[in-house]
Amino acid sequence: MNYQNGGDSEAMLRGQAQILQYIFGALDAMALRCCVELRIADIINHHGSPTTLSEIINGINSPSINVDGLERLMKFLVRRNIFDEKNGEKENLYSLNHCSTWLLCGTDVTLAPLVMLRTNPIIMTPAYVMSHSIKEGGTSFMRVHGAELFDFCQLNSEFNKVFNEGMACTARITTKAILSSYKNEFVGLKGCIVDVGGGNGILVSEIVKAYPHLKGVNFDLKHVISTAPVYNGVIHIAGDMFKAIPCAETIFMKWILHDWGDDDCVKIIKNCRKALSIENGKLVIVEAVQNLDEHDYFNDIRATFDLAMFSHFSSGRERSESQWKKLLAQGGFFRYNIIKIPAFQSIIEAFLK
Repeated sequence: MNYQNGGDSEAMLRGQAQILQYIFGALDAMALRCCVELRIADIINHHGSPTTLSEIINGINSPSINVDGLERLMKFLVRRNIFDEKNGEKENLYSLNHCSTWLLCGTDVTLAPLVMLRTNPIIMTPAYVMSHSIKEGGTSFMRVHGAELFDFCQLNSEFNKVFNEGMACTARITTKAILSSYKNEFVGLKGCIVDVGGGNGILVSEIVKAYPHLKGVNFDLKHVISTAPVYNGVIHIAGDMFKAIPCAETIFMKWILHDWGDDDCVKIIKNCRKALSIENGKLVIVEAVQNLDEHDYFNDIRATFDLAMFSHFSSGRERSESQWKKLLAQGGFFRYNIIKIPAFQSIIEAFLK
């Protein structure tokens, strides 16, 4: 093969393989979606032991199932280490592992709703016009759908449900990480805790459940909290964080500020400052902190997520520590701590003094 510029042939082969992997990478996500839609992980889990293809077929219970297609899907998912496979007496046996456990639909801690959100055509289509957004400006999502993402959710109840479920599943996972790593901080808190942009209220409800001396407020847009369930110790309040935020001793924001540009973030942070009812009140931000020189399980996906923010929001982005420090100072918070937790995000504590 004649490589351009006389480059090293082995390196060029590796490069070709890498580009091909990226080109066909979308099929990885769609294979996960297929797995969730067919409830394959749940079928294996309910079986209670390593499961044959025939038993998976029985669990799917379709009169016209494509057995060859299912077998090829399972081989692919084993290749991707989503399931484990071993030889059986008559058929190979499939079992769950540390990856496929996250695809269970009948559990509280799952990524299955996020799979369905991230592979939804409404979310995926904006990537097709990313080059236009780079050349001409504007938001890819707006260019494709004629509305910004949150406005689109308000106008489309079916997608709004998919979006809220995807956000709620990540909230549950992050909440467990917060409660395990930040638990001593909750003991000393008093009064009311407001979760700004709290969606279905998962985060604040779990905090209040674990620390019943606190009162919880889930604060979000009207169309968001309209589908939120009832939780003991939590009230839902509709409003606009750009206008005013309910007063509290502690304000939480999880995965909110990365949706917005710097100017909007400063407005929100200033409103948080106004809403803190005591001078030693605390703003707790749960967001990714970009550090491309550091290596952990989530470092690469943080970079990918920054590109997702670019395609979905007019000014959304993931930020480095220096960028967070600047935003907090502009919003009136001149002291902060960053606390790492076992999750995609970190905890950023911000103080008035």
